[in-house]
Amino acid sequence: MNRILRHENPLLVALALMALVASGIAPYDRLTWWMETLPVMLGLALLFATHRRFPLTPLVCRLLFVHSLILMLGGHYTYARVPLGLWVQDAFDLARNHYDRLGHLAQGFIPAMLTREILLRQTPLKPGGWLFFLTTSVVLAFSACYEFTEWGAALAMGGDADAFLATQGDVWDTQWDMFLALIGALVAQLLLSRRHDRALARLVGVDRA
Repeated sequence: MNRILRHENPLLVALALMALVASGIAPYDRLTWWMETLPVMLGLALLFATHRRFPLTPLVCRLLFVHSLILMLGGHYTYARVPLGLWVQDAFDLARNHYDRLGHLAQGFIPAMLTREILLRQTPLKPGGWLFFLTTSVVLAFSACYEFTEWGAALAMGGDADAFLATQGDVWDTQWDMFLALIGALVAQLLLSRRHDRALARLVGVDRA
């Protein structure tokens, strides 16, 4: 099992790089592709630079891999044109493509577990109310900063940023994005905290008391 886990993270990185290359082949809008996949590129570089002195748990690595796929798919098609979202839109007679809602739910769900891991390993915090509160607060701050990035893109590029913003005419899009990130952060911690504690104990011996 340990041998499998040692090879899992390099495999996930290789698969993510392959998916990144594939997503960059004839995307719908090249500028949007760069903007949506830049976090993946930066994340991969950061993981490569820190994997020896700060290896992440397999649970968090798997979640980050899933998040990268969500971002790259949105970058290739733009969020308003992802086929999966269009299928759901047609099947349920929805007014818009909700794939970007999935993206912002993941923006809360997955960074929450990464934040939780960093706080448990780098601070005196232990599992409990304060950890839950601070993890949620960090995720909300991250979501708000992402909305600032979208705002800056809109100011700088005007209509050229529409595909990146993916508001699809919804005046409450920003509020929905942050609300879904909040829901994602709460659900992730409620569902995965115990499993995450066990993974941390195996990796670095973090006290779960």
